[in-house]
Amino acid sequence: MKLTTLGFSTYFEEQMTAFMEESKLKNCVPARVVLEHKHSYRVLAEEGEWLATVAGHFAYRSLSRGDFPAVGDWVLVEKMDGEEKAIIPKVFARKSVFSRKVAGREITEQIVASNVDIVLLVMSLNADFNIRRLERYLVAAWDSGAKPVIVLTKADLCSDVESYLREVEAVAFGIDVFVTSALSGEGLADIRALFTEGVTGALLGSSGAGKSTLTNALVEDELMKVSDIREDDAKGRHTTTHRELVVLPSGGCLIDTPGMRELQLWDQGDSLTSSFKDIEELTAVCRYRDCSHQNEPQCAVQQAIRDGELEESRLQSYFKLQKELAFIERKTNTQARLDEQRKWKQIAKGLKKVKKK
Repeated sequence: MKLTTLGFSTYFEEQMTAFMEESKLKNCVPARVVLEHKHSYRVLAEEGEWLATVAGHFAYRSLSRGDFPAVGDWVLVEKMDGEEKAIIPKVFARKSVFSRKVAGREITEQIVASNVDIVLLVMSLNADFNIRRLERYLVAAWDSGAKPVIVLTKADLCSDVESYLREVEAVAFGIDVFVTSALSGEGLADIRALFTEGVTGALLGSSGAGKSTLTNALVEDELMKVSDIREDDAKGRHTTTHRELVVLPSGGCLIDTPGMRELQLWDQGDSLTSSFKDIEELTAVCRYRDCSHQNEPQCAVQQAIRDGELEESRLQSYFKLQKELAFIERKTNTQARLDEQRKWKQIAKGLKKVKKK
């Protein structure tokens, strides 16, 4: 397996050159994380595929989940003699990362996929179609550093594709939208054309959206297990239970992810502007610079709603995401201070041990 096929670009080559200046890393080779287990990783290198764990000093210095390897990461590995196992002492700096807040009350980042060039936001053309959910995904996608692409699946089950398409285009500014059907093959050639050698994409969407079916079509094999959707609400079951990177026949790579019924945003305030350009542009012509778009006179946003140019539900979605991101920012600032304190405590403990010796 060539590194370039796996997506090893100049961005990572430059880091590799710097790593090789460290004598303790001379026996290491670059590899890509293709699967994450509970306490270990499956990595793919030119020399082969191995099970790997992080080095002890790496784990000791890591302060958060985001410091550990994730599917899509490039890592340095040192193969253990006589075994199909390896140790990970270093993770390459990421060129892109799609993150979300972990489920529940814990304020922690979960990396869904890293080092991707394209984020494919998958949504089915049935009763589970949700434009507000798509807005949320778009905010996270713009923040990832990758190019967002929208994939509408199951066109063969939809009698009015055009109306759905108009809804999507009204909120997805400057984003390519592909309508697909795994049954008829519609749109699949267009998706395949995105994955030239070295290009990595990640499939993101809710359960039952057709991600695993799309993966099988692109891989041209029944690689991923698929399940039928529930007839009563058109929602899917969790078929894919883990994130996994697969190499496509075209030479590109694809990361399939478990379905997410809820995507909680993570520190992505700057990307709200990209996802809600229509509201941001209207804001610029409001009478008051600090207009809240509620009851102020000469509010351009409220006028657009009265004129039928902007949906009230889209503005409410904008407000909701604003509040959510403000909350996350407050919490992460507090967490950053705690992490910094914990880091210096570890350093102080290390210095005390050295003095005792």
